[in-house]
Amino acid sequence: MGLRTKFNLVLLVAFLVGLSMAAALSYRIIYDNARREVAQEAAIMIAQATAIRGYTTTEIKPLLAEQMKRRFLPHTVPSWAAQTNLRAMTAQFPDYTYKEAALNPTNPADRAADWEADIIAEFQRTTTLKEYTSIRDTPAGPVLSVSKPFRITDKDCLSCHSTPDMAPVTMVDLYGAANGYGWKLGDVIGAQIVSVPMRVALNRANDLFLVYLAGLTAIFAVTILLLNLMLHFVIIRPISRMSAIAGEVSMGNVAVPEFATQGSDEVAKLAQSFNRMRRSLANAMQMLEP
Repeated sequence: MGLRTKFNLVLLVAFLVGLSMAAALSYRIIYDNARREVAQEAAIMIAQATAIRGYTTTEIKPLLAEQMKRRFLPHTVPSWAAQTNLRAMTAQFPDYTYKEAALNPTNPADRAADWEADIIAEFQRTTTLKEYTSIRDTPAGPVLSVSKPFRITDKDCLSCHSTPDMAPVTMVDLYGAANGYGWKLGDVIGAQIVSVPMRVALNRANDLFLVYLAGLTAIFAVTILLLNLMLHFVIIRPISRMSAIAGEVSMGNVAVPEFATQGSDEVAKLAQSFNRMRRSLANAMQMLEP
């Protein structure tokens, strides 16, 4: 095995080890950045929904108070207003969803699915938990969900949701007396859940990861090419010429020209020593001649 082959094998092993370490570290960083990007999108949707809820409570509900005495208007319900407004956005971006899921909702459409019920149960188990992030697999790819609990902290909520007898008659007429009652102060009855697809962010992260690996590979290819050129002109070619001269001298041809030396590096010093040895050998052979 030649010097060039050994040199390239060592470089190749070093590159593969370095590339593996760099790939593992960079993929984790890129994946985490993609997850943060998706989580930020979810946080913006929750903030938007919360703003709509606040506006409905402070601005819309007082305006419709008189009409509510004759007919229940869901437009005054913060949950209904937030979900209706964001539903217009999710119509354009169907992979993005916002839902105010409840275990016992007034509107059956708000009833929590199994995975949503698990999130609500997590809030019920951990009373100090203010936000919960989860990832679930779907046929369209992984989806990140950011959730915030709905905890009954306002006694006014119980005027509609404690018992059907206490609730507005117009609300009972619209939704019935079977759902949305029995709520208690301090209970977690549901959660704001925003679901954002990770597919786009992960595809972008994978593309960036491949570009990064391709860049490292290109840098390695250029580096090994330059090193091989240097190895050839600085080490291999001079040594090959010295080896050829040594072979001629060993066969008795002392008339072969000396190796021309240039510079002051280690190869040049080796060449100088080789030339001195060659001259000494030539002199010794001349002295032995009759």
